[in-house]
Amino acid sequence: MSATLSRWSRALVAVGVCWLVGWQAAALAGFPRRTTVTLGLYGFVLHVVFGKAYSLVPSYFDRALAWPHAPAVTLPLVVVGSAGLAAEPVDGIPAVVGAVGAWSWALGVAVFLGTLAWTLRDNLSGAETGTGDHNADRRRIDRAANLFVPVVFAYLAVGSWETLAARAAVSPLIDGYPPRATHLLAAGGAALLVFAVGFRLLPRFLVAGLPDWVPWVVLPTGALGPALLAAGLPAGTVFRTGAVVEAVAVVGFAAAYAHLYRSSDRERVGFYGPLVGAGFGVLAVGLGLSFAFWPVDPTLVAAHYRLNLLGFLGLTIVGVTFQFYPPTVGRFPGAGDDLALAALAALTGGLLVEVAGAVVSAPLAVSGGRALALLGAVAYAYLVLGVFLQRARE
Repeated sequence: MSATLSRWSRALVAVGVCWLVGWQAAALAGFPRRTTVTLGLYGFVLHVVFGKAYSLVPSYFDRALAWPHAPAVTLPLVVVGSAGLAAEPVDGIPAVVGAVGAWSWALGVAVFLGTLAWTLRDNLSGAETGTGDHNADRRRIDRAANLFVPVVFAYLAVGSWETLAARAAVSPLIDGYPPRATHLLAAGGAALLVFAVGFRLLPRFLVAGLPDWVPWVVLPTGALGPALLAAGLPAGTVFRTGAVVEAVAVVGFAAAYAHLYRSSDRERVGFYGPLVGAGFGVLAVGLGLSFAFWPVDPTLVAAHYRLNLLGFLGLTIVGVTFQFYPPTVGRFPGAGDDLALAALAALTGGLLVEVAGAVVSAPLAVSGGRALALLGAVAYAYLVLGVFLQRARE
């Protein structure tokens, strides 16, 4: 059963990696913004989130996944869902494609949430952490992190329902305004899970520690901010409050990771991903604060979502996957830390050039940055998928 779970969890991650390449190609080709946001959020970020959550969350709650075949059922549903939702905004695509995608996505998320909810049903608070005695000093932070995982599930449920309600004959919980669903899923579903899982994973990766109070700055604000942002969009006091609260969470997480990085005596290429991602996260919330308190510059809206999805969430995911699937274990041409570092550099440099181009209204720089990011995504996919294929053959 553990082999089945591991295989299909990796498959979800692998498909997410492929979505990253497709997303960068679509951005370079000039596809509609709603298409590229869908490819980045629903395709890349959330596919990887589903894959790693299936394998990590049960163990973090000292449980075994109730249904090891759940990832195999989730995978085709969320793939069809992402494809349909991404295709819908393209000219000439009938609305039914988006409706089918929304239903398929909702069913896939229902399988994911239902399976994990049943798995954790007698330990929803996360008091049982599965933390061994050799890490007894980490239990307080582990319990704090676990406590917010059900909040992540709530955001995924509400965001997916709003996605469905915007395209099918079901009543929305809010009003069906698409950016609300995007913020619920990205900030509430993905970013909050990065915070919660990050407080468990990252100190262990870097063999460093944090004060016990740090998660209590980041996690409550990370849990409240997305709700305020979604409820307050596109402007107003609630939206401004949400932008400030979410900024506290992201800046707090960035400071926590910077502390871990400085405290660690280990050197791994994967450590650079969350470090650079945290920096992009700070830039993203800074831009978000400008949207909340001053007139919105439409040319910077795309930069904001790229900083969040590719910068903060994307590069954090890239770095963490390099930790789980080290390039150095690859026995195929080019495998190793040099190519991994080049992939991170291309994604980072491409995003910086793109954002700078957006700020100064230089379309050529925007396109050049996206082309460089595409090269980084291809290199990243080559390394991760190469390791997966190598494992499958062993």
